[in-house]
Amino acid sequence: MMKISAKTLGALGMPSFCPRCFWLQMHYRLPYQIFPGIFSTIDSYTKTLVHSYMDAHGSAPPWLSPLGAVKSYVKPPHYSSFQAREGDITLQGEADGIFRMEDGSHIIVDYKTSKHTEAQDDLYPIYHIQLNAYAYIGERNGLKPVSALALVYFEPMKDLEGLSLDAHIRDTGFVLPFRTKIVPVKVDAEATIPALLHKAKAIYDEKEAPECKEGCKDCELMGKVVEGYN
Repeated sequence: MMKISAKTLGALGMPSFCPRCFWLQMHYRLPYQIFPGIFSTIDSYTKTLVHSYMDAHGSAPPWLSPLGAVKSYVKPPHYSSFQAREGDITLQGEADGIFRMEDGSHIIVDYKTSKHTEAQDDLYPIYHIQLNAYAYIGERNGLKPVSALALVYFEPMKDLEGLSLDAHIRDTGFVLPFRTKIVPVKVDAEATIPALLHKAKAIYDEKEAPECKEGCKDCELMGKVVEGYN
C-alpha cells in the first residue's frame, strides 16, 4: 500500500519534477521541512470567517461571487476520512473550501495567502493536480458532481494610499486588509489523477532511489551536504 497526499501528488505535474527527490520524500522524513505557523493560523481564520459569514447571512461573502450561485458550504473533512482508493494506492487530502451550488453540484477551492504573481503561475501545475485530486476524492465521497475548481488568492494590500489609517489602527494592534482574486482551475480529474497515481506508485516501489532529473537543484544541494558530511 502507498498513501499519498493531493499536494504531494501535485509535484508530478511540474516540468522540474525529479523522481529521486520524490522517492526520498516518500520514504524518509527529510530535515529542515519547516512551515511557518502564521500561515496555518491565517488558513484556519479564513475558513472560520467564510463559514461564520455564511451562517450569519445565508450567502457567501461578496468577494466569492465569481464562483457563481453558492447555496451553502460543506465543512471540509479531515484528510484521515477524505480519501479514495486506486488499487493499492490511497489518495488523501483536506480541501480549504467546499461549496454546494444552487444546481446541486459542488465547487472546491484552495485558499492562497499570497499575491497572484508570475511566480505563482509557475506553480499552477501543482495546484491544478492538487485540486483535481480533491475532486477525484470528493466524487467518491458524496460530493458528485464537482462542477468547478478554483484558487482563491488573498492578496495583502501593502499600499496605504487612499486607505483610512484610523480604520486600520486598533488599541491592541492593526488590521491588514486583503484583496481577493479568483483563478479558475480546469476540472479533469478522471483524465489525469489515476495515471499520476500509478506513476507515483511505480517510482515509490523502486528498491533504490532513481536517478535524479538533470539539473535538479535539490539533488545538487543534497550532494553537497553528503560530500560535506563525509
